[in-house]
Formats: sequence, structure tokens, C-alpha cells
Amino acid sequence: MEGIQKIAVIGGGGRTGQYLVNQLLKKGYSLKLLLRHPENFTIQNPQIEIVHGDVLNPDAVQTLLDGCDAVLSTAGQRQGEPLVASQASVNILNAIGDRPVRYVVLAGLNVDTPTDRKGEETAKATEWMRTTFPTIHNDRQKSYAVLAESNAEWIMVRVPYIEFNGNRSEVKVSGVDSPGTKIDAADIAAFMIGQLADDTWLRKAPFISN
Repeated sequence: MEGIQKIAVIGGGGRTGQYLVNQLLKKGYSLKLLLRHPENFTIQNPQIEIVHGDVLNPDAVQTLLDGCDAVLSTAGQRQGEPLVASQASVNILNAIGDRPVRYVVLAGLNVDTPTDRKGEETAKATEWMRTTFPTIHNDRQKSYAVLAESNAEWIMVRVPYIEFNGNRSEVKVSGVDSPGTKIDAADIAAFMIGQLADDTWLRKAPFISN
């Protein structure tokens, strides 16, 4: 996608999200961040506009996406709180409407797609998530279904265990199985940003790892 100038970010106050925000700023983008607790956000930059609200609130999401050319989300499930993944995608897709706004969303490797050929390790991790956190697993799966049934320009990035060393290294990508067991948050951020201008994985859910 050419001509992207302003990007909406959801989950920018989280550990992975802060890598995303910093890398986007270095590339010169203007950002709109949806934050539930803006008072706790420490990144200061005149290119950041903050929208105080929750991704589960359709009005807040509509305000966030107003004037934005793309939306990146690293929002995760909050312990003991309402389910996030599927409702967030519904709210975001409704706010996008018919506009050509690309939506890149982070997910775990436990999400299944029809073209997967998950190996033993990925299948084991998927089953662990399905049995240990069945409600969260099902909600993330529902999020994928919401995207797959839409006409939006979406990419769901599936990742294994996330490290927070900030060390960039080679990123392996696969459409059928996780190519590794871990990935650094800095590489997740870089890959997600790369999807703004790359149609290789459009309307697909690639696995990435180091």
C-alpha cells in the first residue's frame, strides 16, 4: 500500500507494542494510539496522537481510525477481563468499512487455518492452549473467522514464544507451520510494519520466528 502516512496502533502501551511504536516513529509515520491508561504511557513524540479508550468500545475504535491509512494491533487478552480478540476485529472492520485500510494483527501460533500443516511442536502448543485456555483459544479462532469472512485487507501474524531482548536477527516465515519456537519483539514489530507495503501475505496468517 502506497501513501500510508498515519497509522492507528492498538496495544501500543504493551511490551511488544512499544517496539512497534518506536520503530514506526523512526520511519517517520504519524501515529494515533488507542490507550486505556494514557497516564502510564512513557513514549513522548509530537508525531503521536493519543485516543483515550478501549478497543472493545466501537465508538473509541471509530475515533481512532478516523484519518488513518492502516491499523496495527498487538493487543492481547487481559487476565480476568472480557474477551478481546474477536470483538476487537469486529469493531475494527466496522470502523474501516469499505476503505482500503490495511489491518495487521498479532496472534499466537495456536490459531488454525485451513491451509495449515502444523508439525509436532506447533500442534502440541496448539493443543495445550486449547485445553488450558479454551475460551481464549476459541475467541482468537473466532477472530480469524471474522477476518476470513471479510473483504478487508488483513494479515494475521502468528508467533511462538516472545522474547524482549530487542536484538534483531533473521526472521523465518511460513504459511503452514511455525518455523521456530521463539521470536524477539523487535522482529515482530519490523515484520508487521513490513506488511504495510507487501501483499505477499494479504488475507493470510503467516507464522514467523527467529
